[in-house]
Amino acid sequence: MGSGQVTDWQGKHVTVAGLGVSGVPAARALHGLGAEVTVVNDGDDARAREQAAELEALGVTVRLGDGETLPDGTELIVTAPGWKPDKPLFAAADRAGVPVWGDVELAWRLRGPDAAPWLAVTGTNGKTTTVQMLASILEAAGLRTAAVGNIGVSLLDAVLGEERYDVLAVELSSYQLHWAPSPRAHSAAVLNLAPDHLDWHGSMEAYARDKGRVYEGNRVACVYNADATGKPSTEDLVREADVEEGCRAVGFTLGAPGPSQLGVVEGILVDRAFVENRQRNAQELAEVSDVNPPAPHNIANALAAAALARAYGVPASAVRDGLRAFTPDAHRIAHVADVDGVTYIDDSKATNTHAAEASLAAYDSIVWIAGGLAKGATFDELVGGAAKRLRGAVLIGRDRALIREALARHAPEVPVVDLDRTDTGAMLQAVQEAQRLARPGDTVLLAPACASMDMFANYNKRGDAFAQAVRELGA
Repeated sequence: MGSGQVTDWQGKHVTVAGLGVSGVPAARALHGLGAEVTVVNDGDDARAREQAAELEALGVTVRLGDGETLPDGTELIVTAPGWKPDKPLFAAADRAGVPVWGDVELAWRLRGPDAAPWLAVTGTNGKTTTVQMLASILEAAGLRTAAVGNIGVSLLDAVLGEERYDVLAVELSSYQLHWAPSPRAHSAAVLNLAPDHLDWHGSMEAYARDKGRVYEGNRVACVYNADATGKPSTEDLVREADVEEGCRAVGFTLGAPGPSQLGVVEGILVDRAFVENRQRNAQELAEVSDVNPPAPHNIANALAAAALARAYGVPASAVRDGLRAFTPDAHRIAHVADVDGVTYIDDSKATNTHAAEASLAAYDSIVWIAGGLAKGATFDELVGGAAKRLRGAVLIGRDRALIREALARHAPEVPVVDLDRTDTGAMLQAVQEAQRLARPGDTVLLAPACASMDMFANYNKRGDAFAQAVRELGA
């Protein structure tokens, strides 16, 4: 099971670690190829039992409530991306010399000889939006494509399905990249790097290293954020990558672009990377007003998507048409309502400090609803940067004290309401408290800077609860 393709799966003993969105398709695919598949899963709840029953009906062995021991005879582990590298299962695999692949690695190795090339996107924030914008641009160019990966459509299903694609827009998380040493994209982008998932990766260096894997073996373009500060920067990751001869570094910036960059000039998105004589020429791609919403971080997403599409050879008109056709996801800077002169914005998808920072920067006077699971994050920089925009803050969720302490240090004059409750009514009370603090012209912004699972099933449910609470105010 080295680095080459595995062509004969007949009778190979493969352990799939974790059910869920990637584990079930992986188990099905491997079983279909003739492998002897055992699925191990930590949880043993109703959903897991339901999935187990479906797989057992096919002839797959499933062990619920025991994700720690390595099944006898295992020759390969295929893991769900979220399983932490320090789990005993992986230590046992290491001792036994058993390789561990993620679902992305498996998908890459199962591609056919004429498989569609990948345009890959990673980064702490903006991945999903950028990949959806990219797919919209590729479609506008008349290409058969899909937005796949960490976005809902399993890469395995895209690779093994009946549909033939010209090119795939692939969202990859740091977890997925950690378990995927082999994929080689046509072109790839790292949008930004900020501390996230450090409890999983162990350090910022390890997190950045996993993100940087997306550039390995790129053929045409490594797209990086030319505005990014901090170390390592996305440009540093490009420098460290081992790419194919002739692959270029292409930057994107919210300022005027230099040669080999895409950027913004007087409200126009322009390309000085994929043009003849880039020292002197620039190609207009679209207007800033074609980007929805035209907030600064979203213009950066659009530039990154445009860079990858241009690397693939699409015409400038397709960039404009694709951006115009794109509609953003729910819970990403979504306008819910205006009530008594106050605007209510749902950015429940801001599950880390970096996403919340972009959100807070988009408004002038904010009553901020924040809190949840911090995932090892600290909040001093976020609060310090936003302090002068804050009218007030309402804190919810398990790790809210970390934000409260940062507010006390960096914004002591900002009134803070600390809600010590995690029941379903907490969001309604949070919105009512925010309304009390807000003045006409203010924005009440749900940008939690934290994950949602302490109180809600996911960030969608959290955003739905916020929108429902706002509708009750309006009523």
